Amino acid sequence: MLNKSIVEQYGRLVSYSLPCEGVSLGNFLRAMRGNPRFYWESSHDDVAFAGTGIAVELVAYSDRFTSIERQVRELFDGAVILNDKEPLAAPRLFGGFSFRDDFIPDETWADFPPAHFVLPHYQLLQFHGQTWLTINAHTDDDPESLRDDLHAALTAKIEQIKNATLPFSKPQHTYEINYPLSFEAWKAGIHAAIQRMAAGELQKVVLARVAEIRFPYHVDVDSALDYLAKVYPQTYRFLFEPRPYHAFYGATPELLAGVYGNQVKTMGLAGSIRRGKTPVEDGALTAELLNSPKDRYEHQLVVDRIRERLTHLTHNLQIAPTGIMTLSNIHHLHTAIEGTLREGVGVLQVAETLHPTPALGGEPRDVAMQMIRESEPVPRGWYAAPVGWIDRNLNGQFSVAIRSAVAQGKRVWAYAGAGIVPASDPQKEWDETALKFQPMLNALRIG
Repeated sequence: MLNKSIVEQYGRLVSYSLPCEGVSLGNFLRAMRGNPRFYWESSHDDVAFAGTGIAVELVAYSDRFTSIERQVRELFDGAVILNDKEPLAAPRLFGGFSFRDDFIPDETWADFPPAHFVLPHYQLLQFHGQTWLTINAHTDDDPESLRDDLHAALTAKIEQIKNATLPFSKPQHTYEINYPLSFEAWKAGIHAAIQRMAAGELQKVVLARVAEIRFPYHVDVDSALDYLAKVYPQTYRFLFEPRPYHAFYGATPELLAGVYGNQVKTMGLAGSIRRGKTPVEDGALTAELLNSPKDRYEHQLVVDRIRERLTHLTHNLQIAPTGIMTLSNIHHLHTAIEGTLREGVGVLQVAETLHPTPALGGEPRDVAMQMIRESEPVPRGWYAAPVGWIDRNLNGQFSVAIRSAVAQGKRVWAYAGAGIVPASDPQKEWDETALKFQPMLNALRIG
């Protein structure tokens, strides 16, 4: 089976779409609870996608970015879209990658191999007030012969969603929370990193820690996503749930790669400070961040490496002046970067080239990755890795999966990291990770 092409495994892809006014994305996801589910929303583009079921599944281990790109090309080669009135409703794959190339999934990440993408059986689009539902299927026969059957299936699914009894959200007040990494171990890891910096081996490393939460019932991921959309609307929200109640989800402010035709967008996002309790204090903290030598140094490392890595993929690369990205609980130093891609470059090649940036790995990259492995007792899995979508033209968006958590039945693992540079203070970096835990913990009604 592994040696067969995607078309040999599944048959020829055929898609059909219908407008479906009166169906909300949130209700669609809730109605599909207990099934594989997928979701992506970007307020920056006023677009949201959701999916359920699995029409096609792509997995890769070694040479994972290239392997996924090859499989995507095979899948869409000869694919037929029977109703293409809304181009954005065309089929797209949802998925992502693990942080490390050599990641071996443990019990927590059992359903999340190094690269995993799904073409949903049903896919919902919301864009500029319009809603479309797409069905993705495969056939060995004439795709046109399926038109009536696909139309009937979509009509039935739309009615099912409209008439669904939505599951009741349980209050998640009873819980146990554990932080596997002690402050003493955290401090030792930072001191070891600073020693390697003093020796000239390392410029920056991002160290992360985990919060493990246990509930007496299945985690209500839908309510968590509702909270994140309301409180953190400037983020990229995502859900990848390839198996019922085994979900990776989050609300990340960081775009790794957005490719639209021959245009690419990314960003440098590193250096942060809490929000103020008053407008005056908030303004003072913003100024403090902008003028912090430690944070500006950390941020510039990220911007410089992104520029360096994109040079051979682009021309006319434009880097905006560094400013502030403000979320409800934190300020970040932010630099927008965009350019024109060289011919034949798609979103997966950009994501592979950039991941991980020094914002989530470190510099030099190889030394930082070794230090992360030595210092973090819990594997990152898909945390801080590329998560997003791809279409048939290898356009797509990938966020950096920070402010994220993986849920498995009644348990959740939330992750938070901090950039370590020579001027880092262990207590301040610990406090920064506590601040970065807040979105995911508050979304679970903890905190």
